[in-house]
Amino acid sequence: MRLFSRALRLLDWATQGANILGTALIIGLVVIICVDVLGRETLGAPLPGVPEMVSLSIVAIVFLQVPQAFKSGRLTRSDGLINWLHQNSPTLARWLETGFELLGALVIGTLIYAHWPILIRSIERGDFVGSVGNVTFPTWPVKLAILTGAVLLLLQFLARPLRRAMEEAR
Repeated sequence: MRLFSRALRLLDWATQGANILGTALIIGLVVIICVDVLGRETLGAPLPGVPEMVSLSIVAIVFLQVPQAFKSGRLTRSDGLINWLHQNSPTLARWLETGFELLGALVIGTLIYAHWPILIRSIERGDFVGSVGNVTFPTWPVKLAILTGAVLLLLQFLARPLRRAMEEAR
């Protein structure tokens, strides 16, 4: 039990770290976009590569922040039926939630399995976005952020039934 508690704390720490990194990317995007707009308006010269940075960063931000959203119960869902079940049939509600979490883990596990070769190929080939001679950005950091966020989300999907079982054991 104590080992699970420590593992869950470590998972929560990693999940929060990914969330903070996603927030830092948002702040960085705001600064870059403001500099781009000011450059366009005051100097007549935009900051090179802003559209590429924005398109890459948005995907990374989503995957870095979704595990924390799920962990904290802020992931969008329709919970009218499950709330009713919690009131009228708590055991069925717990079983349905566990089924949802395991199905979510399966879906995210499939995404991880499919994404791993894409990340490796991106690193090996030196894939990039942008235009040579102007500005280019490698794609592998975003693909790594996708994989990291997906692994954390998978672990959070698996951790939720464990947390519920630990609470019931108390």
